[in-house]
Amino acid sequence: MNDTIRTDDEAAARAANSALVHDFGLLIKSATRLEQRIDTALRQECGISHTMMEVLIRLCRQPGEEVSQRQLADDLTLTSSGTTRLIDRMEEAGLVRRLPSPEDRRVALVEPTRQGRAAFLRAADVHARVVQRYFVDPLDPGDYARLTHALGEIDDALRKD
Repeated sequence: MNDTIRTDDEAAARAANSALVHDFGLLIKSATRLEQRIDTALRQECGISHTMMEVLIRLCRQPGEEVSQRQLADDLTLTSSGTTRLIDRMEEAGLVRRLPSPEDRRVALVEPTRQGRAAFLRAADVHARVVQRYFVDPLDPGDYARLTHALGEIDDALRKD
């Protein structure tokens, strides 16, 4: 084997096995697995996806607040077309309704229906149970407090740049 290739292979292996790559991978894998557990439980017990619950969280956070599809897309980091398709499915399921904006006819506002609020309340219980079991319970209270504080610091740093 060529010495340059061997050196490149060794450098690539060191980079792939670095602590930063490992630690970030652990964060992503844990978050992905937790999200999958939440999504599975919500689908089985409530008939909605985790993404649908995220929409309902946003819509229920401030009763009477007017939330546009664009705001939902921004809040959920979805594309406009992805948000439109999601809201279409939720509207068909009776969870939300679209209303024209009184200020701008081009803007569609979204609000939860009574059925959507009821689905959200059921989903919130399921969500809390799964989060408690897999995110809170494995840690002692001090570690949990440090973890959530650190995640807040990371989020703040990402928002600033």
